[in-house]
Amino acid sequence: MHNTILHKAHTRGDANHGWLHSRHTFSFANYHDPERIHFGALRVLNDDIVDAGMGFGTHPHENMEIISIPLEGDLEHKDSMGNISVISQGDIQVMSAGTGIYHSEYNKNKDKPVKFLQIWVFPNKQNVPPRYNQITLNPDDRFNTLQQVLSPNPADAGVWIHQQAWFHLGKFAKGLILDYVLKMKGNGIYAFVLHGDITISGQRLNSRDGLGIYGIDSISIHADSDSELLLMEVPMSI
Repeated sequence: MHNTILHKAHTRGDANHGWLHSRHTFSFANYHDPERIHFGALRVLNDDIVDAGMGFGTHPHENMEIISIPLEGDLEHKDSMGNISVISQGDIQVMSAGTGIYHSEYNKNKDKPVKFLQIWVFPNKQNVPPRYNQITLNPDDRFNTLQQVLSPNPADAGVWIHQQAWFHLGKFAKGLILDYVLKMKGNGIYAFVLHGDITISGQRLNSRDGLGIYGIDSISIHADSDSELLLMEVPMSI
């Protein structure tokens, strides 16, 4: 018996700070919904748009795995470990906050917004040394397939985190049908549609909809239109 949790795009928390417009799939900052705290180890899924030249000032994190996926524009990162970098569409960034880290994030461009996903995953190890990494992926490697972008294993494709989690990105032509088999028994899968229309295990989803499924070994994916998808496999217990 599998269980599903549907989060339609319009039901997400909506925080508009002028310079920042953020949609929260799970409770975050001033948005609190006791029914939407986390999905297993997946704690935060923020869909952020930052105005030209604006950004988040230096702030702390600890004991959280933080993943940023740029969708459009350029995001400049600085942190207390001395890293200064820019991430753009095609990149993926990870920070293991561990014992504590400070960082800031700014839109590097003065003439256009930056759009990115900020994702937090509960770690399976506490108080690890802080760590930063970013990589550039080839978007062609996700056309009509699932490109692994994150795993628990530093030797595998993508970035790695302190958790038994796997993330994949896919860019599908209309009509594509494929299956995803979970990597670890007992994990759940949270699917987030970046754009387009996709049916997952019988549930039709549209742009920016989210679907959590657990109690299953695999899911079926059908692209009802040209579409893009982020799949996040995470443990259900934390």
